[in-house]
Amino acid sequence: LPILFPQQSGLYEYKIFGGLADCPPKLCADVYMDLNFRKRWDQYVKELYEKTYDGEKVIYWEVKYPFPLSNRDYVYIRECREMDVDGRKIWVVLAQSVSVPQCPEKPGIIRVKNYKQSLAIESDGKTGSKVYMYYFDNPGGMIPSWLVNWAAKSGVPTFLKDMQKACHNYAKST
Repeated sequence: LPILFPQQSGLYEYKIFGGLADCPPKLCADVYMDLNFRKRWDQYVKELYEKTYDGEKVIYWEVKYPFPLSNRDYVYIRECREMDVDGRKIWVVLAQSVSVPQCPEKPGIIRVKNYKQSLAIESDGKTGSKVYMYYFDNPGGMIPSWLVNWAAKSGVPTFLKDMQKACHNYAKST
């Protein structure tokens, strides 16, 4: 799990390379994009929905943080495209925070104003997927080093395991 530490911000950027065995890339992309299903398998989702503001689909996501830290919320746009690159099908998801006046900050929840994510999913050549993700956010407030270390060492691998389990359960739920 390579982690970059950009000197200019003092915040971490994450680059994740992983595999999801027995989860075809289209299924992974479908599960990742399905917000209603994510509420059922992602234990850190407090609130998650998509609304249209001025013709643009915007996602609101509140993330549960461990006590005594305040929850964080995100307001962002995202897009998923299926691409053909030299005969390889690759699903690409791009997401970025936006400021939307109709979605004001809530008391007691820290708004993550700087969030960026790029995700690429392709076949592993068998029955699964290879996944690459670049992720950056500025969570605001004071985040203790133990939580940063947990996210890097345990949180991300756990997320991939949860996502794999969700992929296996997706067909049963839809």
